[in-house]
Amino acid sequence: MYSVIPQSAIAFNPGARLLLPWVEGSVPAGFPSPAADFVVKRHDLNELLITHPAATFMWEARGLSMIDLGIANGDILVVNRALAPMHKNIVIAEVDGDFTVKQFYKRNGSVQLRAGNPTFAPILFKDGQTMTICGVVTAAIKRFR
Repeated sequence: MYSVIPQSAIAFNPGARLLLPWVEGSVPAGFPSPAADFVVKRHDLNELLITHPAATFMWEARGLSMIDLGIANGDILVVNRALAPMHKNIVIAEVDGDFTVKQFYKRNGSVQLRAGNPTFAPILFKDGQTMTICGVVTAAIKRFR
């Protein structure tokens, strides 16, 4: 049996804005392109990453179980509690009192949590186990320094 934590008030300051420069276009990850005139606008990271401010929190990922899905040790996860989990969403779940980040699988009435690393076995549920979906991961923020 699994449940979803209902949306509740989370400490959030909607008036706090952090406007950062955003260069129009994209930057090549291959060979450099010729210099061009770039238009710089300002974007607020809250607007880019958060759709439900009162239902959003961040949590640091630990471990390597989600590495093949782009989540590395130390990444900051943006988690939205207002979203209902759908098949293949990455979620934060509480399983028998322990928290984990995994990919949500729900097919033919069966629910399991899968790692994004083949060395980790999926979490298959047995009678008596409890799982609560705490939120859907909508973004992962990587820090390089």
